[in-house]
Formats: sequence, structure tokens, C-alpha cells
Amino acid sequence: MTGRKQFDVDEALRRAMHVFWRWGYSEASIDRLTEGTGLGRGSLYGTFGGKSALFRKSLQRYAQTYQPQYEQALSGPHPGPSAVVAAFLRVALNRIADPTVPDGCLLTVSATQFPALDAEGRAMVRATIDGLRAMLEQALLAAGAGEREAAELALCTLATNKSLAVLSRAGFSGEDLATVASAAARNAEAVPSRLPSEPSEPSEPSGPR
Repeated sequence: MTGRKQFDVDEALRRAMHVFWRWGYSEASIDRLTEGTGLGRGSLYGTFGGKSALFRKSLQRYAQTYQPQYEQALSGPHPGPSAVVAAFLRVALNRIADPTVPDGCLLTVSATQFPALDAEGRAMVRATIDGLRAMLEQALLAAGAGEREAAELALCTLATNKSLAVLSRAGFSGEDLATVASAAARNAEAVPSRLPSEPSEPSEPSGPR
């Protein structure tokens, strides 16, 4: 039928996501995108818009794929903060070990090329990262961390997650990456449990009357 798309749009988007994932936004040229998706320029632009729009759709597809995995991993219950950290980082390790996807992380490589993205793309990257951080904080609070400890540990765990992606692209072994993740989880064991909501005031020292 005239005007009907003769290709799988979802599959083309998945392949475009892999191009951005492998090369990063700056190096994901239109030639690489057409080669990776198997689409001509006309079909690529006609279906997805320009490169920036295709990137945003790819990032959305990436988040829709992996965010549920993080949500499930963090759903608990967890016996303590270290278990939360271990569960969160396990999602990253499993993705990195998946031979059907590029090394690293689309979100991480996109963050490293922040200046090359348009305003909407930058906002999407930051919002996705902030969403992961918020999920981590809530899971850590539920596992017994105090508010300050949960905030600090969520940020450090997120940084570890991104470092795993970078190291994997540099050829570090799965064993090396697992060592990093295990060390991060062990460090979380030092986080104190939740403090009382209303700590008692320190008593005044008694003196001569």
C-alpha cells in the first residue's frame, strides 16, 4: 500500500540506540545511523526526525528497557544499605556482560558528550540520571540509612555505576568490574542505621549549686 512503512520501526529504533550507544552522539553520524538501521536518509528523517530527535527517542527507549530492571532490583526488601548497593550495581554488571549490546552505557557516554547535545537532549540525560539517584535514595532509606547517609551513598553508588560503564569500554574484565562493585557494597556496610526522628538534646553538665 502506498505510503505504508515497509520496515519495523521499533527494530530500527533499537539499532539506532545501539549506534548512539557505541559511538556516542558526536560520532554517530547520519552515515553510521543509516548503515546501522538499514534505512535510507529519507526514511530515517521521515520516521524519526533529525539526529537530535532520534537520539532522544533512543535514550527514551534505553530508559524504558533498563529502568524497570533497576526498579525491580531496588524494590527489596533489603537487609541493609550494602544489599541495596549490590542489587543496583548488579543490574549494570548484567547489562555489561550482555553480548547482544555495546559495551558501557548509553546514558554514561551521553553524559560525557553533554556539550554536543541540544538543550532537550541534555535535559533528558540529566533527568534520567536524577531519576536513578532518587530511586537509590528511597531504597537506601527503606533499608535503614539515615537521610544524609542515603543521599551521600546514592550519589557515590551512582558514580560507581558510571565508572563501571567507562571501565568496561576500556576493556577491563568482568572480574575487575565485579571487584569494584563488591568493594562499593562493602563500603556501604559502614553507613550507620537510621537515626531517631527527634534526637534528645545533650544534657547540661552539672556544676556546683
